[in-house]
Amino acid sequence: MAMSQEHKDALAQGRLEARSIKAYLRALDSRRPGRPVTKESLDKRLERVNAKLADENDPLKRIELLQSKLDVESALASVEDGANLDDLAANFVAYAKSYSDRKGISYTAWRQFGVPADVLRKAGIQETRRR
Repeated sequence: MAMSQEHKDALAQGRLEARSIKAYLRALDSRRPGRPVTKESLDKRLERVNAKLADENDPLKRIELLQSKLDVESALASVEDGANLDDLAANFVAYAKSYSDRKGISYTAWRQFGVPADVLRKAGIQETRRR
C-alpha cells in the first residue's frame, strides 16, 4: 500500500522537528559548567601544542602532543558549533511544542535536561502543576 502525501509530509515534519530538537539538546549538553572555553583560548592552546610538537623528539611525548592536538581541534569544532546556539534555540522554539505534545515530554523533563525556562516559554511549553 502506498503512503499518502499527507502521511509523507507528516513523517518529513517529524524528522525535521527531531533533528532541530536533537541539535539544540546536543549543543546544550556539550556546554560544561564553569569557565567558558572560547575559540580564542583554544586557538592559543593549539598554537602552543603545535610549537611543542615541532620541537619534540621523544616519541612518547609526541604521541601525547598529537592526542592533545586532536582534542583541541575537536573542542574547537564544538565551540564553533555552539556559537550558533541562538540559531539552534530558535529552531527548538519553533518545533518543541508540537514535539512535546506528540511525544508527551513535560516542561519538567526539558528543564531537568537543561533547557532554560525562557526558551521553553518562547516555545509555548507551560510548567504543569501537579495535583
